[in-house]
Parts: sequence; C-alpha cells; structure tokens
Amino acid sequence: MWKPLSFLISAYISVPVVLFLFPWILDYAIFAHLLKIPFFVDLSRPEDVLDHTCNFYLSTDEGVSVGVWHTLPASQWEEAAGKSPEWYRGTLGDGRPVIIYHHGNVGTRAKKNRVELLKLLSAADYHVLSLDYRGFGDSSGEPSEAGLTSDALYLYQWVKQQNRESFVCLWGHSLGSGVVTNAAVRLQEQGSPADAVVLEGPYTRMREVVAIHPLTKLYNFLPGFESLIWHILEKNNIEFANDKK
Repeated sequence: MWKPLSFLISAYISVPVVLFLFPWILDYAIFAHLLKIPFFVDLSRPEDVLDHTCNFYLSTDEGVSVGVWHTLPASQWEEAAGKSPEWYRGTLGDGRPVIIYHHGNVGTRAKKNRVELLKLLSAADYHVLSLDYRGFGDSSGEPSEAGLTSDALYLYQWVKQQNRESFVCLWGHSLGSGVVTNAAVRLQEQGSPADAVVLEGPYTRMREVVAIHPLTKLYNFLPGFESLIWHILEKNNIEFANDKK
C-alpha cells in the first residue's frame, strides 16, 4: 500500500519541477499539435473525408509550409468534378463570400467536428478555407502565438489577392478565436480591417484558460504554482489577450 501511494505522491510533486526545468512542455500542452487526430488520414486527399475540396500548401514564412483545404460553395459542386487546384483558386473571385476557418488545439483540419462544420458552411454557399497552422497536421514548423497569427494573416491576404472584392470572414474556434482576434487587430492596425469576424467558444486570455483547467486546479493550492505558470506563459510569449483586443 505504501509503495503505490509513495509513487503517486512523487509523481504529483514532480510536475511543477518538470515544468520549471522544461518550460516548453507547457507549449505542447496548450497547442497539443502532436495529437494529429484523426490518425491515418492523408491530408493531401481531402476527398476521402470531404467532397468538393482541394488541398494546397502555402509558404507563410521562411521554412514554413502550411496545409490548406478549399471547399467550394454548393452552387459550384457539379462543376468541380475533375478540376485542377488552379481552377479552384480562380473560383475565389466569383463574388461569393469566403470563410477562413481557424480550428482549436488538438487534431487536424480533418477532425470530424471540423469537417461537419465545413460541410454546413459549404452547403450554405460559402467558399471555406481551413488551415492547419504551423506544426499542426501536415504543416511544417513549430507553433507559437506569433507564428499562428502570421499564418492566419498570410492566408487572409492571399485570399484577398485572388480578388480584392471578395468578402472574407475570419472564423475562429477555441484556440483559433485567439488567433483570429490577433489577426483582426493586426489588419485593423494596417488600415485594412477584416470584413467580418466570428468567434466560436472564445476566451478572455490564455492564462485564464490554463487556470481553470482541471489539471491545473489540482496544483493551485501549492505556493508559487500559479506564479510559475504565469511566468512560463510570459517567457514563452503565449498571451492571446483577447480581452485587450
């Protein structure tokens, strides 16, 4: 009885020590990008899980390639059979609204709940672009708040380049709501505000999300633990201060 209890106590106490020694672990816990759910899905073949969709890649930064799906509006489904990525790109100038979907942490753009939303938006006659940020899915690089924001801005501006008259909406879910908020503020500062913003399951700031997580609550009574978490978030430049923006 004593040995299992001793092990549990040691494991419990070791968590703050491990976080202090290896602060990058908190990044992996927040982004959870290594959990590439669903497994065994070829993201370069969206047709396996989502019809009327083309896959392509954008170089959003030096050494960073980001995977993107473009799902057509319902009015173009019949015409899309056998068409090339270039044809898909050309359709972005057809006057129909474009939604760029920014998903939350854990998993890829092929995750079931995300695919179901893309189907609904497509059926409502929207172009929908969904990306896996750097480090997620089949995208290269490592995630960071600045990096995810850069990916979102690049894709938005890329869509606008296809047709300046296109109405483009930034849609962010959970973690993606922080990415979209950052991107929208940057666009506003540049004098070219986003046409529309949708925040699904948003939060005020990342430190508050971490604070109410069930695992964090197990340690909050330990002296200095909360300060340690805030210090690591600040050191790793993860803020997502949506309430300020």
